[in-house]
Amino acid sequence: MLETEANLGLNQKMNKIGIGLVGCGTVGSGLIRNLPKANPLIGERLGVNLEIRAVAVKDPSKARETLPVPVVADWKKVIADPAVQIVVELVGGTDEAFRISEASLKAGKPLVTANKALLAERGRELLSLAQQSGNPIYFEASVAGGIPVIKVLREGLVANQLLGLHGIINGTSNYILSRMAEAGSDFQTALQQAKDLGYAETDDRLDVDGIDAAHKAAILCLLAYGFLPVFTDIPVEGIRHVSAQEVSFARQLGYVIKLLAVIRPVGSDRVEVRVAPTLLPSRHPMASVHGAFNAIGLIGNLAGPVQLTGRGAGPDATSSALLADLAEAAKNLHDKSPGPLLPKADGKIRLIGKGESVGRFYVRLEVEDRPGVLALVAGIFGAEKIGISSVLQPEGHGAGSVPLVFLLEAAAESSLHKAVALITKLPNCRAPARILRVEDLS
Repeated sequence: MLETEANLGLNQKMNKIGIGLVGCGTVGSGLIRNLPKANPLIGERLGVNLEIRAVAVKDPSKARETLPVPVVADWKKVIADPAVQIVVELVGGTDEAFRISEASLKAGKPLVTANKALLAERGRELLSLAQQSGNPIYFEASVAGGIPVIKVLREGLVANQLLGLHGIINGTSNYILSRMAEAGSDFQTALQQAKDLGYAETDDRLDVDGIDAAHKAAILCLLAYGFLPVFTDIPVEGIRHVSAQEVSFARQLGYVIKLLAVIRPVGSDRVEVRVAPTLLPSRHPMASVHGAFNAIGLIGNLAGPVQLTGRGAGPDATSSALLADLAEAAKNLHDKSPGPLLPKADGKIRLIGKGESVGRFYVRLEVEDRPGVLALVAGIFGAEKIGISSVLQPEGHGAGSVPLVFLLEAAAESSLHKAVALITKLPNCRAPARILRVEDLS
């Protein structure tokens, strides 16, 4: 009995994997807090244990009572520490984060990161380094927090050809749009509520202008199609211009507005990737994803439609994803496995060109309140071969103008913009058109 216990203790000691943490803000603190609770489960399920052995932060003088090891300012010391076998990068941004990641891979240490900007904007360089060094990168925490979408793409749907992905992948924007729909708030009021609750940063541009969602969309494109688009080529539109009036009209038409990321193949060698506020049918499951929650829909040729919903941010949800990556990385080290491979493309895949996107659209006009205007506008749409599926013309707006709202049939984006340009030149048109995407997700 004593010999068995001694052997068990020796094996547990041998199976401990040392972690080096670079950056310890909200996410890093959540990881440290949750690691002791997760370690027994990881040990039981995978036969490895994780141990934080080095931490680097910009200012070690700040009190961090939860940190289990001495803290240094120089991240190079963490990577050089022989007790550190896996490096976790949590500093954010792209420049310093890239240097940390590069150093980790060159030192022969697997990298775990939650940094979606790093992967989306400098992923080509980083993935090349990983291939050259033979060391894997794990990044489950970079997309949708506690939703294990990357593992679903890598493992659960590995036998499927992906026919498309779409998702609500920014919780701040989803909270704002939910408040506008549920409470009738205007954008600025809902944004301030999001800031008061800690969902939005003081500098809200990454969330509200769609940049954060576009970073995640680029990563999903990489996993689904083996193609990482040039980030600046992705069409991105945020929610600042979405008004309470738009939300109300969408409801009357049977839709809700969500900031939606769409990734879908177009033919055999092109992919559409975009982020934009989008009308979704109110009956669709994704329309019922409220507050700061995220949701991702995937369509496999074998599995059919799959929807994943959960908390997309926060220290606990993100640490869940980080711990999953750390556990996988530790298991692969213990088993001397090379780790996960990224899908390979033939190099011919590219983004569709500007204006080539085909889809349905919502268009709101402010026009002179007089007979014949509707027919005039409908004629211009017809001349561009754009069908009209619904028209909403509310009464009682006064001031000589009236909103005119159209739901259009599928059309090329270039044709839509040509028609709208002609309409806005009409003497009857009183304001620039408001255009939103429409996705039926059927």
